Amino acid sequence: MIRSVKSGTSTLTEDGQQPPRQAVRYGYWCECWTEDLTEQRGRALLASFDAYSASQADRWVAVALRTISPALDADASDEAWEWLYEGRIETRRALLRAEPCKVSVTHARTRITWTIRPVLFLPLACRQDTELPACAYRFKAHATVSDPS
Repeated sequence: MIRSVKSGTSTLTEDGQQPPRQAVRYGYWCECWTEDLTEQRGRALLASFDAYSASQADRWVAVALRTISPALDADASDEAWEWLYEGRIETRRALLRAEPCKVSVTHARTRITWTIRPVLFLPLACRQDTELPACAYRFKAHATVSDPS
């Protein structure tokens, strides 16, 4: 029997051991990038999102496209709505086959690209927890050498 007790900042079982960790979880890593097509600058990451289903992943892109479509030029708006009406189902099917997907629209001199990749989420540290994982407290910082000048 595992009964958890709080000990300082970590949760331990009665025998002082860490409780079993969550299993690896399948999901999708989603990103939104922009690229200025006239500059020599590289791409810039605007947002990222961890989705736990194909529908959640493609919905993230769909919401973004619907939100920005009124501000896009006519060609880019047409690209966005074409994906929303016809391309989205193909994206969902590809995600269910564990294939990465990409959706892009070009507005003026800027390309906006959403990428969705199947991933395995490892339970190393929960981004929503307020506590650090127990392994963080086992880390011992090494002594550093100061500058002699």
